[in-house]
Amino acid sequence: MEGKISKSFLITVFLSLVLFTSSFAQKIYVFELKDDIGPSAWRTVKQVYDSAQSKKVDYVLMELNTYGGALNFADSIRTKLLDSKIKTIVYINNNAASAGALISLASDYIYIHPGGSIGAASVVNANGEVLPEKYQSYMRGLMRATAEVKHRDPKLAEAFVDPNVSLPSIKQDGQLLTLTSSEAVKFGLAKGEVSNRNMIYKDLNIVNVQETVYRKGTIDHIISFLINPAVSGVLILLIIGGIYAEMQAPGLGFAIAVAIVAALLFFAPLYIQGLAANWEIAVFIVGLVLILLEVFVIPGFGIAGILGIIFVICGLTFSLVANDFLDFKLAYPGMLFNSFLLVVGAMILSIILMVIFGKNLLKAPVFRRLVLKEEQKSEEGYTSSILKSNLLNKEGVAKTVLRPSGKIEIEGVWYDAVALDGFIEEGEEIYVDKHENYNLFVRRKAEKA
Repeated sequence: MEGKISKSFLITVFLSLVLFTSSFAQKIYVFELKDDIGPSAWRTVKQVYDSAQSKKVDYVLMELNTYGGALNFADSIRTKLLDSKIKTIVYINNNAASAGALISLASDYIYIHPGGSIGAASVVNANGEVLPEKYQSYMRGLMRATAEVKHRDPKLAEAFVDPNVSLPSIKQDGQLLTLTSSEAVKFGLAKGEVSNRNMIYKDLNIVNVQETVYRKGTIDHIISFLINPAVSGVLILLIIGGIYAEMQAPGLGFAIAVAIVAALLFFAPLYIQGLAANWEIAVFIVGLVLILLEVFVIPGFGIAGILGIIFVICGLTFSLVANDFLDFKLAYPGMLFNSFLLVVGAMILSIILMVIFGKNLLKAPVFRRLVLKEEQKSEEGYTSSILKSNLLNKEGVAKTVLRPSGKIEIEGVWYDAVALDGFIEEGEEIYVDKHENYNLFVRRKAEKA
């Protein structure tokens, strides 16, 4: 009996100790940031800190290895770290250059891997050329303010950006400051030089560690793939190509479906990443509507068509660049111009490809499976409820420019029609070649055999 009581007592004590110990466990949320600082990195940081807050963790540990990236997203990450009530540990393994240095300064503790480095934070363009003073001044202010908030030497932080900051014992005048791992510890920027996370926990006296490691999900990888500039260019090709193909062959359906799907794949990830705003998507849609009105409703090519093209280009371009209602001061230098070239280049290329290969593409077997193989010809007994008489081979005149859609007149009655020969000018004589799906398809009378 005594043995049984002793055994039960020991089990109870053991379970109590386990529960007591677990209640004092230190929760650490670990994630990696090892790409260029951009929309994907910003989305990762937001997800991590939102999850960390819901899990009520004690520390967030960021394992950082980056050569920099977009200033606006680096500033957003910096602000997130500064505003967070959760202590942040940055483990530099191996580089924290430019935007990476700014993010590191916003953390509560900096640790660095032997052989690592931090610094060189001048603002440069896509070609690595140092940008004018207004960019450097803004970056200097960010670095200095961030260092001051976290009680680090603001002069060291400023020297990362400005080669004219004099630090005789550390660097030569006229050179940007970059610190090695040992120098970062020596000058008080980093708390320690460590080779793994356990050394960090030991240095901070964090015992009974409960680690949760953040892993990117499938959706994160898909979004990262879709916002790649090369993929965005292909999607723009499909958007413009689909619209152009549908205008050349109204009623096909498949072409416009491709354009819609491509537009969704283009805008959705950018919207999720915080790049594409509602107003930018609205600008694109308005532009698209203006183009369709110009082609199918308004005769001639005038202000609606021109504005439509401008709106479409602006909607696509602005969606690729972070901005606050056309305020691009935080955007990556040169990004706006590069995005404009990407959009315009993709539009021009899509039109060229459709002009060269469009007809052959629509006749390809794969497309024939997606549309009706047979035409519902009037001579075979098919009629339209709208057309009160058989207009096949009837002759008339174009009352508006057909590009390819417009208005024609046959025997004193106006009809909507689509030109099969591209553009037909107002006043040209035409004849009805076929009609289907409530549409009349016409050709120039001069081409009638």
